[in-house]
Amino acid sequence: MKLKVCGMKYVENIQQVAELQPDYLGFIFYEKSKRNFEGIIPEFSNSIKKTGVFVNEYIEIVISLVEEYRLDAIQLHGDETVAYIKELKCQLESSRELKIEENKQIKKKKNQHYISKNDVEVIKVFGIKDEFNFDVLKPYLEVVDYFLFDTKGKERGGNGTKFDWSVLEKYPFDTPFFLSGGIGLEDVEEVKKIMKSNLPIYALDVNSKFESKPGVKRIEDLKEFKESVISSETK
Repeated sequence: MKLKVCGMKYVENIQQVAELQPDYLGFIFYEKSKRNFEGIIPEFSNSIKKTGVFVNEYIEIVISLVEEYRLDAIQLHGDETVAYIKELKCQLESSRELKIEENKQIKKKKNQHYISKNDVEVIKVFGIKDEFNFDVLKPYLEVVDYFLFDTKGKERGGNGTKFDWSVLEKYPFDTPFFLSGGIGLEDVEEVKKIMKSNLPIYALDVNSKFESKPGVKRIEDLKEFKESVISSETK
């Protein structure tokens, strides 16, 4: 089971969370969010995947931020269509090939353009409340790496509330997904229970329930959660 900590905002806090070695760190590029990220992402382990969270953003801007911040994954939290994702992936690949070609002509230098060794992962978010029609996912199966199921609410994420996880019992596909939406320390036993199911849960995505204020994560709480849920899985 992987762990993603989303809504990172401040340099020192980012470094502290990175020391806990989550698998993903999420940075929200959405001006309406209280956790909108602007600034510098400090250096941390390459094993942690930097994830950019976008909401109905222009593809050109997404590509630009992937290059600027060396993003390893893209989380689409809006109403992005299959056509949008196909075009995004096409442009990502073209950009990657261009950078590889450029770097063949140039010896390695500091500050050269980033080239991911792997394709940038695409995570598509869908909001759930008390029910969900999983048929809407069918067109996305061939264009995304993962789904992320979050609580449908007023905000585009970070609402701090859980949806009814029993809805997921009807999930009919093999595509793995991130489980999100108001997960906190008080949910440890419930999380352990759903982890034992046959659902293809790839990662847990945590955010607001571990904050002292928007964008600032409580390190000790995250550490306890990781040790209680993620680390216990391998024991």
